[in-house]
Amino acid sequence: MLIFPAIDIKDGKCVRLYKGDFSTVHQVAENPLDTALAFRRAGAQWLHTVDLDGAKTGIRANSDVFIRLAAESGLKVELGGGIRDMETLTFYLENGIQRCILGSAALKNPEFVRRAAAEYGDRIAVGIDAVGGMVAAEGWLEVSKVHYLDMARQMESIGVQTLIYTDISRDGMLEGPSFDQLAELSKTVSCDIVASGGIRDIANIRQLADMDLYGAICGKSLYSGTLDLASAVVAGNLDSLFQKGNLTPAVVQDEAGTVLMLAYMNREALQRTLDSGTTWFWSRSRNEYWNKGATSGHFQQVLSVSADCDNDTLLVRVRQTGAACHTGAYSCFFKTILGVNSDV
Repeated sequence: MLIFPAIDIKDGKCVRLYKGDFSTVHQVAENPLDTALAFRRAGAQWLHTVDLDGAKTGIRANSDVFIRLAAESGLKVELGGGIRDMETLTFYLENGIQRCILGSAALKNPEFVRRAAAEYGDRIAVGIDAVGGMVAAEGWLEVSKVHYLDMARQMESIGVQTLIYTDISRDGMLEGPSFDQLAELSKTVSCDIVASGGIRDIANIRQLADMDLYGAICGKSLYSGTLDLASAVVAGNLDSLFQKGNLTPAVVQDEAGTVLMLAYMNREALQRTLDSGTTWFWSRSRNEYWNKGATSGHFQQVLSVSADCDNDTLLVRVRQTGAACHTGAYSCFFKTILGVNSDV
C-alpha cells in the first residue's frame, strides 16, 4: 500500500482544516517545497496535494506552487481542487503533475470525467468525499443526495481506475478512518481505493494495508506527530523488508535496551508477530515457524518493531518473560570476547 503524505495549499501556504471547515484553517508548515523534500527523505514516492482555494472557487489560484513541487521535490505529485474542465486538467498534466483528482466535476459533470479518463487513463483519479455517506462538492460546502457507493459504481462504469474516499466527519480529527465504509467501497468496485481522512497512527496504517487498499493519505497525523512517515511507508509495504532475500535478521531487545537474541523472520513470521503481539521466527535448521515461549512459557510481548535505514534488519523491542536463551540465561549474548574496563 502506498503512503501519500499530504500538503494542502491556501493562499500559497501549507495548511490543514478540521472536517473541511474553512473557518478552521491553520498553517502547519513554513515552506511547501521543504516539506515535500522532507517527505521524500522519509521514503515517500508520491505527494498528495490539494488547492483549497481552487476547490472553493474553481480558479487555479496556487498553480505555481504545485508545478514547482512537481519539478523540484523528486516526488510524483497528484493534485485535486478546482479541476473542473479539460483546459485546467491538460494544463496541470502537461506541466509535471502526475495525476489529477476530480471531485465536484465528477458529481456535476460525469461526461467530463468520462472524456478525461478516456484521454488520460490512470492519470485521472476521482475524489469521493462524503458526509453521512452522501457525496459533498464545491470544497465540501455542498452535500448532494448521491450515495458514495452509487457514485463509485458510476465512476467505475465510465472508466475511472482510482478512487480517493474521504469521510469528511473524520478529516483532520485523528480518530481513525471509516474502515467499514472503505470495506464496503472495496467490495463494490474493482478500482484502486485510496483511504483519506482521520488516519492517526501506525495501527491505522497496518489495518488499511491488511484491507489490501491501494493507498492511504496522511496529513494531520504527520504534522501533529502521531504518525512517523518513514515507519508508515514500511508498514504499508512489508514486502519491502524482504527485497534482498526471503529472510531478514531480527534483533530482539528488552525494555531496558538489553539485546536478548538474534533470529530470522520471513514475511509470514513478521505478519504472525504483528497479528499475535508475540514474536514468531523462521527456524533455518528445522525449516518451520516457531513462536518464542511456546514450549518454555518465556513469551516475548512485542512493544515495537522497527526497520533499519536500509530496510534489511528488524529491531523488535519486547517485554521478556523469564529467560530469552535456551540455556537458561536471560540474554543469548553472555560470551564476552572483548570487554572494556569502564574504570580505565
